[in-house]
Amino acid sequence: METREPVRRASEIEEITNLYLIHPASSFLTPRFARLGITPNAVSLAGMAFGIAAGLAYCHYRDPRWAVVGFVLMIAWHVMDGADGQLARLTNAQSELGKILDGICDYVTFIAVYSALAAAISRDIGAWSWGLAAAAGLCHAVQSAAYEAQRQEYSFWGLGRESAEPLPAGTGDGAAPAQLEQLHRLYVRAQRLVSGHVIEFRSRLADAMAKAGPDRVSAIRARYRQIFAPAVRRWSILSANSRTIGIFIGAVFGRPQYYFIFEIFGFSAILALLLVHQRSRYRLLFEALPDPNQAALGGRSV
Repeated sequence: METREPVRRASEIEEITNLYLIHPASSFLTPRFARLGITPNAVSLAGMAFGIAAGLAYCHYRDPRWAVVGFVLMIAWHVMDGADGQLARLTNAQSELGKILDGICDYVTFIAVYSALAAAISRDIGAWSWGLAAAAGLCHAVQSAAYEAQRQEYSFWGLGRESAEPLPAGTGDGAAPAQLEQLHRLYVRAQRLVSGHVIEFRSRLADAMAKAGPDRVSAIRARYRQIFAPAVRRWSILSANSRTIGIFIGAVFGRPQYYFIFEIFGFSAILALLLVHQRSRYRLLFEALPDPNQAALGGRSV
């Protein structure tokens, strides 16, 4: 079966547990789902069901066996979350509705887990648990939007994959219900607000490529990959995988509230540091472009 894109994502930017555990498991399941005629959206919904079940398990985290069950169910969600995208690429079934549904399923999983933990620890710290979980959830949403933006940018600029281009805010193709399109546009705005001056960067890089011939475009993409692949790997600390591990550690030691606190302060501090580092990557790319027409760009600050 031919596909317009590689079934698996670029390995050079993958988080280590995705590279050696999650995505190999997803790759094992993907062709089997295709032979059975299972759709990518059905896989997304199955993953969400695992995520909700993980939340129910974490309600009982005080028994370490239930914490282990919750962790295993979240791993199953990760595998399904990887398989839906692989299946969409394998069967050429990518769609904006699929992207939106995938994101919604991801957030439903963490809402279920955060809510379960908040309810469980409310017996220890009272109603404060809900405020702590809500603040952690808000920080999580911002950090995840920023991380996903970096992955999309790498796929679009470094690899030339058109499907990685996010919908511009204020547009929609009508393939998804209006309410879901509105949510998606809101998510795109959040990505661009917290992804490191990406709007200006995109405009300047698009201009550089428009003025370059095919060979120069290939050279620009190669330089982009060289500069940004290590940077995007650093961003993977903000991936869902890190949160899954953090939640399990907090639960198995009987202090999931410490995970919420680290989400609010620790991951937010990491995001700030990554954004500062990303600005230097932008400057480095433009300074590396040898085309004389881009000399002025290289001298401007990003």
